[in-house]
Parts: sequence; structure tokens; C-alpha cells
Amino acid sequence: MLAGCTQAQLNGFLPGFEEGQPPTTNHTERISGLWVTSWIVLLIVGLVTWALTIWAVIAYRRRRGQTGLPVQLRYNMPIEVFYTIVPLILVLGFFAFTARDQAAIEQRFAEEDIDVKIEVIAKQWAWDFNYVNEDVYSPGIQGQPDPEAPKGSLVQSELPTLYLPVNANIEIELESRDVIHSFWVVDFLYKKDMFPGKTNYMSLTTEREGTYAGKCAELCGEYHSLMLFNVEVVSQDEYDAYIDSLRDAGQEGQLSSEYDRNQNLPGKGAPELKEEHEGE
Repeated sequence: MLAGCTQAQLNGFLPGFEEGQPPTTNHTERISGLWVTSWIVLLIVGLVTWALTIWAVIAYRRRRGQTGLPVQLRYNMPIEVFYTIVPLILVLGFFAFTARDQAAIEQRFAEEDIDVKIEVIAKQWAWDFNYVNEDVYSPGIQGQPDPEAPKGSLVQSELPTLYLPVNANIEIELESRDVIHSFWVVDFLYKKDMFPGKTNYMSLTTEREGTYAGKCAELCGEYHSLMLFNVEVVSQDEYDAYIDSLRDAGQEGQLSSEYDRNQNLPGKGAPELKEEHEGE
């Protein structure tokens, strides 16, 4: 039965997997394994619980001619110990495997192992991307309705797009200009919140070229549903060509904190600004 399953079925019908192709990142299989194994354990527990419940309903049902209440049992120490120990083992097991996988996923690369550094800055309701090593940037706007497509469709070419080279160690620095957002690349099976005044990090290795949809996964205001972006995982040559196109467009330097909406809040004081990029 398992040999006949597709990649999608073996991985719990999660996105990020294609037949005959590597997973999207080095973390995708680990996340899928935790998800699928958890469901298998929970289904087994469910089947045992349902079987015991149905058996009790049938075996101890009221027969014709019976009256009154059955014998009331107040204590059964073996059963009470069983119903205490088994859930405790399940909870500890889920915690241990989750903590193990979370520690591996959250482990940052050593500085010398990082191939590409990206700073992602969330804002209501779009994304700015700084390519730190290359000292170029790409500003973004929120999704724009497409007047020539069915209602609800957006102009894909105007969505912010993050370019990443394939087979590279990527460190993504996550910042917010205003409220809490969440950076979610659906096919990476990985998302992380972005807090004003706090920097979070994601470290991953890209393993398959493709276009992957991203969105904000934290309700962040009126146009939250339009806070979309795309991730293009491309060859190194395509990545280099894209970086050159940003330079040709005059987008050198880094977008920085002078655009943060919260910098003038009481008690905030004068913000420490990064060096302004050229042309601003």
C-alpha cells in the first residue's frame, strides 16, 4: 500500500512536494514527517477510543426487561492509572519530537556558511526586500486588482517578488515597520511572525527551482488579504542577472528604518537610521 502512494499522499497532501522532484527546502521533509507521524498516532488513538466506546455501548446496553440502574463502580485503579499514563506519554512524546524538529529548523547557519542574506521588511500591506550582500533593494506594493480578470484576481506582475538562488544557504532577517505580520511561504511549510522593534530569523537551504506563493499569515488590518508576494527560486545565473537589473534601475543601497511608522510614538526617541540608499 505504501509503495503505491504518491509523494503528495506520503507527505500528508501538504504543498512543497512534486513527484520525482526534491522538496522545496532542507526543512520541508522534516516538517512533513512530524505532521504525518502525528496524524498516524492520533488516528490510532482515535480508533482505539472509538472501538472501546462502541464496545461499551453494545456490551452494556439495557436489555429488554431490565429496570433500574446498573451496578455503579466508584473506583477502578488500573483503569485510572491507564487513562493517566497513556495521555501523559502521548503529550511528552509529541513535545519531545516537536522540540527536536523545532530546534533543527530554528538553528541559524554559521556566518561563514551563509550564501545569501535577505532582509524582509513587512508593512501595511506589502513587503520590502533588501539583498544585503549585494547592497540592492526591491520595494513592494500591496496586491492590485486586475480589471481584465475575474473579480478577486490580482495583477501577478505587480506583486512583490523575492528572488533566491537554488542550492544556497539563505538567512532571512524579518522586520516590521508597523504592526505584527507573519512571513509565510506556503510551499516551504514554514512561517514566522514579524514584530515591530524585534528581529526574527529564518535559515534554510533552497533545493528546487520554482515560483512559490507567499502571504502574511497574521491578521494585520483592512487590506491583510492583499498582502501577498511571490518567491522565485532560480539558478545562480538568473539570480545574478536579477541583482544586476536592480542596480540598473538605480535601486542600490538598503531600505531602512526611517520609513517605520512607529518611530514617532511616545518614548521612541530619535531612531537610529541605516545609511540612506542612493537616490533617496
